[in-house]
Amino acid sequence: MWRVWLLFDPRRTLVALFAFLFGLALVIHFVLLSTDRFNWLDGPATKRPAATQATPAPVK
Repeated sequence: MWRVWLLFDPRRTLVALFAFLFGLALVIHFVLLSTDRFNWLDGPATKRPAATQATPAPVK
């Protein structure tokens, strides 16, 4: 295993790994926030019953 680190610079490799993992975490969180079930900021979207929705008055 130590020979692998002779091929790659450990600092650059770890920085690239952490940057990739941070980007992956952001993508996963934004995908979850875009769903109705897992949006922990707004909560689930509530649908209003049809009776309480505004309906236009009939035209005479």
